[in-house]
Amino acid sequence: MGSTRNIRLSGGWQEGFGRQSCGIKYGANDRSQKLKYHIQTSGRSLHAQEIDFNDIRTTLQALMALQDNCNSLHTNAYDEAITTPTEESVRRAMAIQMIITKEHGLSKNENPMQGAFIVEELTDLVEEAVLQEFDRINDRGGVLGAMETQYQRGKIQDESMHYEMKKHTGELPIIGVNTYLNPNPPSEEAVNSMEIARATKEEKEGQIINLRAFQERNKEFTDEALTKLKLAAMNGENIFAELMNCVRVASLGQITRALYDVGGQYRRNM
Repeated sequence: MGSTRNIRLSGGWQEGFGRQSCGIKYGANDRSQKLKYHIQTSGRSLHAQEIDFNDIRTTLQALMALQDNCNSLHTNAYDEAITTPTEESVRRAMAIQMIITKEHGLSKNENPMQGAFIVEELTDLVEEAVLQEFDRINDRGGVLGAMETQYQRGKIQDESMHYEMKKHTGELPIIGVNTYLNPNPPSEEAVNSMEIARATKEEKEGQIINLRAFQERNKEFTDEALTKLKLAAMNGENIFAELMNCVRVASLGQITRALYDVGGQYRRNM
């Protein structure tokens, strides 16, 4: 297998592992190997205890993602551990990205960490783990075959349980959660008084009314847009462009049903 030393994920696979392995082993064409990728910071690392510390965790995760040249980044709000984010918490989450990209000088240089042994070592380990996961899915008949045996679902559950066990035993130290606990924790009253975002009955009914109005307003254009979407899917074309047109005149439910008509609906075995 080729070396990973010259790979730049943000700009596309270069010499080495990418083209050699994906092109030969998986039959991937050049276009499919031009990777642009999105990162979302870890929701699993958010905790209800000492929730203000969550911004620190998210900041470090965002820094690593940006220094690895991710093309798109979502930073979690610190209160997502307990509720739907508020305007204030979302503003803080956005500020994390802006401060890193606008104020942090090192982030203005591409690949600031490349050349360090630990980064190269971690890259190799991640590459090896990804290929092993591909092999496990391939051995189960591909993505759909693995879904039939609930492989992906079980894998996520196993990893989550592994993480929780390490957290509860203290093997994985988490500041403010299982180590260095606050000697003066907030009172139960203070925790319970925190505003939890919940939609009211009126807001839910209002959304349904808006949906019906949207569908009625665009009904003369919907069938044509959905037909083009179906044809693109059946002909193996890139359906993203048609999806962009569809969302202007069709709801998510209408689009989903149209794609079900073409490809069928997945139902897992019980």
